[in-house]
Amino acid sequence: MDCNFSRTPSPDELLGNIKKRERSPRSPIDRLKKKEKERLKEVKKTEEPAPPVAPIPATSVAVTKIDYTEAVVEEEETFIAEAEITSFTLDSPAGPQKYSKFDSSPEQGGPDDPTPEHSPVGEYSDHEMEVEPEFDPSTATYETLTEEQKALLSPDTKKRLEDEWQGRLISQLPVYYASFMGCRNVVEFDCVNRVEEGTFGVVYRAKNKRTDEIVALKRLKIEKEREGFPITALREINMLLKAGKHENVVNVREILIGSNADKIYLAMEFVEHDMKNLMDTMHKRGKRFSCGEQKTLMRQLLSGLKHLHDNWILHRDLKTSNLLFSHKGVLKIADFGLAREYGDPLRPYTAVVVTLWYRAPELLLGQKLYSTPIDLWSVGCIMGEFILLKPLFPGNGELDEINKIFTELGTPSDSIWEGYSELPGPKMMKLGNYPYNQLRKKFPAALINETGFKLLNRFLTYDPQRRITAEEALADKWFT
Repeated sequence: MDCNFSRTPSPDELLGNIKKRERSPRSPIDRLKKKEKERLKEVKKTEEPAPPVAPIPATSVAVTKIDYTEAVVEEEETFIAEAEITSFTLDSPAGPQKYSKFDSSPEQGGPDDPTPEHSPVGEYSDHEMEVEPEFDPSTATYETLTEEQKALLSPDTKKRLEDEWQGRLISQLPVYYASFMGCRNVVEFDCVNRVEEGTFGVVYRAKNKRTDEIVALKRLKIEKEREGFPITALREINMLLKAGKHENVVNVREILIGSNADKIYLAMEFVEHDMKNLMDTMHKRGKRFSCGEQKTLMRQLLSGLKHLHDNWILHRDLKTSNLLFSHKGVLKIADFGLAREYGDPLRPYTAVVVTLWYRAPELLLGQKLYSTPIDLWSVGCIMGEFILLKPLFPGNGELDEINKIFTELGTPSDSIWEGYSELPGPKMMKLGNYPYNQLRKKFPAALINETGFKLLNRFLTYDPQRRITAEEALADKWFT
């Protein structure tokens, strides 16, 4: 078949040509190889390079949906071998368009597209082909703009984009974040080391970068911050701020936020020791507090507790590990995670407060209307621990705890504790009957004199209404 460049061959003619070539005894590839060999022989004879074969300006056939294709041009004819044609399109006489890796696919544009994206390879350099999208302030977002683009914005547009950006950021923050927007960031402190982890947070020692002051950073536990600020953390902050400044109450410096506003920290004055670890060390070394040291520690504890009670604050978790002790010999009450504000008349609270070994008997027996006497019972347990250097009533559970108390102090009755039999505990618990107070056996005269022992008994009085107050205890003659 002669190639006719003046017209486009019909599909029937093309398919007929393919069938004709399939019936040929020699394939087009074989004939092409033979002709190439003959051409190479002629080149060797003349020792002159063969002139390049000019491309034949034939109408090309673009084949799609095929498995593989062998295109061979011979004797001014186009052959397609070993392929099944399922569809075809006719391109321009210039041949099929080629695309670089920066160009779009042919379906997205063509050679008539005026944009550089669809220009033939070689007409544009790579840099010319990488055209940045046109800057449109109406659809731009502030965080995606370059500094050059920001400089082109009008003041009103720039302010609008900044406000929208800030709104998007704030919408991603916890709901309580607005309350802490005036707080400093924790990155303004250098973390020195981790001190401990308690029920309501983790404590770190850190240094203020501005002043070099060493502080204690307590990271409050926030389990579900997007549902609101934890009530326990809010109470602790409120109680610390309400307590104000007192020499024997740990002072809160400020409230800090984390880098992502998902953590809240309390920056408090750093105190080197807690009484529990200090007494454990003394016990291992066989040392005890002298009588004068016991009085000094108790006076400071009662002074701080009186300040809290005067401000209508129940601590509800007094124990030796929550008492801090500085190198200068100053004792401070700390950890207000369970502290509550109380009033008159009393409101019912949960009875499951105060660490078990320091929990008052009215709490162990289910009393929900309670007040400052629960803190004074804890003070009595702490006083006994200052003397013995070990816990006074180390129970393994509520029932064991109340029985240990009854063993040492005797089982109470309505005559010494008005309303005792009406409490929930005596009706439900199996309590032992111990008729005598045997506490003096634990505290011989060599450890504490009679005046001091009487004060200890007043702290450990069963009836909350008869229990000594912090103010009364400070006036006790044991301190004179």
